[in-house]
This record gives sequence, C-alpha cells and structure tokens, in this order.
Amino acid sequence: MSDMDETIGNTAGGEHDMLMLQIQDLKAQILDYKLKNELLEKELAQLRKENSQLKRVPLFVAVVVDILDSGEVYLRQQGNNQEYVTMVNEKLHSLLKPGMKVAVNNTLSIVKIIGNIYDSRIQAMELEDEPGITFDNIGGLRDEIEEVREAVEYPLTKPQVYERIGVEPPKGVLLYGPPGTGKTLIAKAVAHHSSARFIRMSGSELVHKYIGEGAQLVRELFILARERAPSIIFIDEIDAIGSMRTHDGTSGSAEVQRTLMQLLAEMDGFGNRGNVRIMAATNRIDMLDPALLRPGRFDRIIHVPLPDAGARLEILKIHTDRMTLQGVDLDEIVRLTENTTGAEIQAICREAGMMAVRRDAMAVEQEDFLAAVRKVKNEQLAAPDDTRMYI
Repeated sequence: MSDMDETIGNTAGGEHDMLMLQIQDLKAQILDYKLKNELLEKELAQLRKENSQLKRVPLFVAVVVDILDSGEVYLRQQGNNQEYVTMVNEKLHSLLKPGMKVAVNNTLSIVKIIGNIYDSRIQAMELEDEPGITFDNIGGLRDEIEEVREAVEYPLTKPQVYERIGVEPPKGVLLYGPPGTGKTLIAKAVAHHSSARFIRMSGSELVHKYIGEGAQLVRELFILARERAPSIIFIDEIDAIGSMRTHDGTSGSAEVQRTLMQLLAEMDGFGNRGNVRIMAATNRIDMLDPALLRPGRFDRIIHVPLPDAGARLEILKIHTDRMTLQGVDLDEIVRLTENTTGAEIQAICREAGMMAVRRDAMAVEQEDFLAAVRKVKNEQLAAPDDTRMYI
C-alpha cells in the first residue's frame, strides 16, 4: 500500500510540474501579445492622426492689410494677391496688426495668427558675427570713411548729438568707384564698429524669375530691419537691380523694375522706415536710375577713388605688417604701383610672399616684390577691358 501511494504521489508531482511549466509558457505568451498589442495601438493612433490630417481642409496664408473699425479685417492672400474683407472674433481682432501673416480656411475665415515668417534667404542675410575688419585695416580714404561714419554709424551710436544740433542725419550712403578700392571693406568696418544689426546682401539676390518674388524679398528685408532696429542694410552691387528703367517690354526687365520700384518705396515711401540706415556700393554709377540717386534715398554719394601715393604706402604697411621683410624699399613699390587699387596691392604683397615661400627663403626681399608687381600688372593687362569698367 505504501509503494502504491508513493507511485501516485510521484505521478501527481510530475503532472503538477508540467502544469506549472505550461502556465509559465502561457504567461510569457500573454506578455508577448500585450507588447504586440501596444505596438499595434501606437501604429493605429499614428495612422488615425495621418488620416485626419489628410482629411483636413488645407489652410491658406494671407497678410493683414488693414484692421477696420467695424470688426472686419482687410486681407491679401499670398500667391495670387487676391484681396478680400472678412469677419473675425473679438479675441483675434484685438491681437491682429497690419502686416501680420494669418492662416485662413476655404471659407476665407481667419483660423490662427502665424506672425512674421521670413524667407530663409532673408534670414541668412542677417550678420550674426561681426567681421574682423576695422577702420585701421583700411589704408587711406580718411575723408570717405568719416563721411560714412557720420551718415551711418554716428546716428546710431551718438543720436543725442544730432538731436542737440537739430539736424536729421543722411538716410542713405552710396559708395561708388573702381573695383577693389575698398567699398565693401568700408561696409565691413561699419559692421564691426556699429552696435546695430547688420544685414548685407547682393543686388543680384533680388533678381528672380517669378512675378513679385523680388519685390516680396525687398519688403521682407525692410520688415526684418525695422524689427531688428537699430539696423544697417548694405546692398552690394546695387546696379544689378538699380539700373535705369527702360521700355524693352521683356518680362525679365519688367520684373527687375518691379523690384526696383519696391526698393524705392521702402527707402522713401509713405511708410516710416524707422531707425534703419542704408548703405550701397557700385562700380557702375552711370547705370543707376536717377530716382535712386536723388536726395531722400541716398543723401550722400561718396566717390571711393584709386589710392594716391600716401594711401598706397598705408595699404602696403597694413598688408606687410606680419611679413618678414629684408631690404624692401616700400617707397619704390609705391612708385611702381601707380594707378593700382587696394585689392591689387594686397595681391602684390601676397604674391611676393608666395615667391619667397617658393625659394624657401627666410624673408621676403625687394626682388620678390618687383616680380610680384610685374605679375599682377601683367594679369590686369591681360584681363578683358570690361572687367575694369567704372565711373
């Protein structure tokens, strides 16, 4: 009897162990199914979200032109420039301002305020880090630099002086002269010394294919400058968009003229430009439209000439300051570099240094400079005539 009980007990114990293993296996399967279920629920939620977005009616972007006393808002839709008046609730009406961007639905009702979203090209024009160029790095041009500082820098850094005298500073400065004489260099020095936000661009960046795109960029450029005020806008090679208006009838010319007219309106239109100063540079002032050159837009038109002997010596000293020289007569180099620009003098100093490197010399000698002068002058003589055109 005792052997039978032991056998039954062993059998019952084995069945119990098997059942426990089966229970553990089922628990593991349940846990696995729970994890899979959670993943499927997340995927379902994502698909439902995407589905609802696909079903949602798209919103259109419009600009607030004016706020009407009746509680209505005057809008202009971007893209097709359609204009319309729509109602808006009191909460949004109190927040809206002219120039704001808003989202409207297909019934032309304002859904939400977007605010000012600038073109990425405009945001890239804002200078975050000031250039390392100072006025000490510019040889000569003392009178020209002082005129620029009086018109651009001092009104922003010392406005109390102008208020005390009772004079309004110039609104804009146009620098013109041969290529390589330091026009852009002056602008970099202004950006370094001024505490204002500096926004720089090239005139060619405003030339675009599609109707109204260039004018829109100009508009956003000045809106950004007013928001960042005090600020300085520098337009290099302004002749790309500022050339004289013609009647050739081509679509490309018409678009450039639209961009120019928008620039003229922003510079001296009915709207308040605020504490925004404008600088521009060109080497073809003969091509510019007379409307750009009149007082009120560019109040100071400054000629940046070829450097004279004293200025050439200053430029040579600036560019040879860190060079190791031996027996170099800078006065002789000044005499040989008559009618050269500051950029060409910098190129001569660089070439002289490269010739010393080629010889593995310990210092730059007079012969290196003489050879560099011949090389740079020969390259300039071999260049096409139109590369040195200027007024």
